[in-house]
Amino acid sequence: MTKRAELVEELRWQKFPVLDDGFVCLVDVMGDDGSVVQAARVSYGEGTKKVSDDRTLIRYLLRHRHTTPFEMAEIKLLVRVPMDCWRQWIRHRTANVNEYSTRYSVAIDAAQATDPGEWRTQAQQNRQGSGDPLPSDVGEQLTQSETEFQASARQLYEDRLEAGVAREQARKDLPLSTYTEAYWKIDLHNLLHFLALRMDSHAQEEIRLYSTAIGENIVKPLFPVVWEAFEDYRLGGKFLSRLDVGVMQRLMALNKPGALTEEDFLQVQDDSWRELKRCRERDECRSKLEGLGVLPNPETGGG
Repeated sequence: MTKRAELVEELRWQKFPVLDDGFVCLVDVMGDDGSVVQAARVSYGEGTKKVSDDRTLIRYLLRHRHTTPFEMAEIKLLVRVPMDCWRQWIRHRTANVNEYSTRYSVAIDAAQATDPGEWRTQAQQNRQGSGDPLPSDVGEQLTQSETEFQASARQLYEDRLEAGVAREQARKDLPLSTYTEAYWKIDLHNLLHFLALRMDSHAQEEIRLYSTAIGENIVKPLFPVVWEAFEDYRLGGKFLSRLDVGVMQRLMALNKPGALTEEDFLQVQDDSWRELKRCRERDECRSKLEGLGVLPNPETGGG
């Protein structure tokens, strides 16, 4: 058995835990780093290998967004995830999915529980994001009421089943915290796109934990060269728009001695932003420049 085959067998059906009762695990995989290279070289023939090695080619493809060769590899996973998190997950319509059916089977007897320290406030600047943790005393009350509610909802569901209510109707009041399971098969290109979005710091924490578990525990060992390039160009990279580039050029043209300031940034901002009191594009540009060290970071105080 080859090292690759041994690795696949080691990973297959290994449940990597997520949240309190969730997991992700590999069911099957088709292809490896070489499959991406093979697909890319079919246009040029074997002679291309003399020009660049496999790693260089994979990095070139990902860097320049030549995505078709990455579609030649596929991964099939089994995931166990709360229904509210699954709603975000299933928005990615580029996979083949078969989900556990509560019409045919009794709903999984597990619901995601929230520890007292895990309750988060609503973010002030982001309508769909979280802010700081709630005080511990508030969190303890919320966790207690959550536990009582989930137990009551489950008992209601089981009472209906015992009374003879059809499963498809008895399930309607189950909370979205109830776990579901699904087989999820996706090609490597679309999987990397999913991971880039859902491993991002702006994604909801729960789905970020799932995507990180998939990426770090399954994709990384199975496709190490692809993963290296993905980390370099997607996870650790920054996309600069035409407007961002213009701001940077005008900042550099100031030829200002010492550190640049917020006032300098506002001075050279794009004209389309100037009259706007709130502008997400301007905020994102500022954040990119702070990350690059062009502007001082207010959180660290550095530039």
